[in-house]
Amino acid sequence: MSRKYPVIHAIRKTRHSRFLHTEEVDLEFSNGERRTHERLLNSGLGAVIIVPMRDDDTVLMVREYGVGLDHYELGLPKGRLDQDESVEQGADRELKEEAGYGAHSLIRIGELSLSPAYMTHVTSVVLAQDLYPERLEGDEPEALEVVPWKLSELHTLMAREDVTEGRSIAALFMAREYLAGRYRP
Repeated sequence: MSRKYPVIHAIRKTRHSRFLHTEEVDLEFSNGERRTHERLLNSGLGAVIIVPMRDDDTVLMVREYGVGLDHYELGLPKGRLDQDESVEQGADRELKEEAGYGAHSLIRIGELSLSPAYMTHVTSVVLAQDLYPERLEGDEPEALEVVPWKLSELHTLMAREDVTEGRSIAALFMAREYLAGRYRP
């Protein structure tokens, strides 16, 4: 499928961001060495990434524009948690907003960090099964294309140029191993 990317009209440096918050941390290591590290703080209430299984072997992925790399990326539905929302509630909401499905079964199968050397962000991985059609209005600027993919063909998915998002790749492997009975959190 060929899609034209959104046009970038301008790029500006910002002094403040609603997403980025940092702090300095003075540390002393076991050998007496002292360093000051800067870390990027999680700015939200947490995040979820959902592995929605249409059947025992078919996962539903979404194609979404990523301004960071200026291309469309094929990945899993994901998003930030809202105030007073559990991981499972957030996963069900994001699944409905991004893929147009709800799930009767939501199982938290792990957590993934992003660059733990300098970030505090953690994303909960949720396996969604027993899906049913239901769509909620989301915050995406355009409808997301839902793309079914076989977990048994995960090795071919990794070769695609539009599949680079590390959390999606890791969550797919976690779900495959969980469903095969080789992994339990």
